[in-house]
Amino acid sequence: MPPPTRLRQAAPAAGVQMYDSLELEQTSTVDRAVEALRQALFAGELEPGTPLREVALADSLGIARSTVREALSLLAAEGLLTRIPYRGVVVAALDPADVHDVIRARLALEEAGVRAWASADDDARAAVRAALESYAAQARADGGPGPLAETHLAFHRTLVALTGSTRLVATAEALHGELRLALAGVDRRRRNAREQVAAHRELLSVIESGDQDAAVTAIRDHLADAEGSIGEAVGR
Repeated sequence: MPPPTRLRQAAPAAGVQMYDSLELEQTSTVDRAVEALRQALFAGELEPGTPLREVALADSLGIARSTVREALSLLAAEGLLTRIPYRGVVVAALDPADVHDVIRARLALEEAGVRAWASADDDARAAVRAALESYAAQARADGGPGPLAETHLAFHRTLVALTGSTRLVATAEALHGELRLALAGVDRRRRNAREQVAAHRELLSVIESGDQDAAVTAIRDHLADAEGSIGEAVGR
C-alpha cells in the first residue's frame, strides 16, 4: 500500500516574499455602513422595533444591498438589531421583563467579580480602575450616548473579569449587547453622565475598601437602580 501523500507548500519564487500581495483595507464599505447605522441607532433616529429595509438603506447610503445585508448581520450579532421570521430585521427592543432578566444575570456575574476583588491579580484590578477613567474621559468629552454606553459597559465588564473566567466575560459581553441600545437611550434622555461617573467612583471605592458585604450590597443597589432607569426607558 503506497504511503500517504504529504502536502507540501510551494516555495516562493526567488526574491519574492510570501504574502507580499496581501493587503489590509483600513476601512471597508461594510465598516462604514455599520458605523453610520450604529450612530443612527444611538442617536435615536431609528427607534426600537423599526424595520430596516435593505433596498431603502442601500439607496440612502449609496451602497450595494449585499453590503447592507452584511452590515445588518454584524449589528444583529452585537445585539442592536433582531431578525424576526417573515418580517426581516428590526431595531432591537426590550420590554421591562427582558430588562429584569438581563439585570438578574448581570448581577450574578458582577457580584462574583466583586467577591473576587481581594484575590484578583493586580492587572485585573488595574483594568477596573482604567475602565472607570475611560468612562470619565468620555463623559467629559461629551462624545454622545453611543461611546458613553460603550465605556460604561466596559467598566462593568472589567468587574466580571475579576473572576479570571473568560467564559463569564463572554457571557457578560452577550448581555451587554442586549442592553447597549437601551442604555444609550437612557444616557441620551437624562444627560447627567458626570453624575453617573461619580456613582461608579463611589461603587469602586466601596469595592476597594475590602468590606465584601458592603461591596456586594453596593453592586446590588447599583444594578437595581440601573434596572429602574432602563426599564422606564424601554417602557415608553
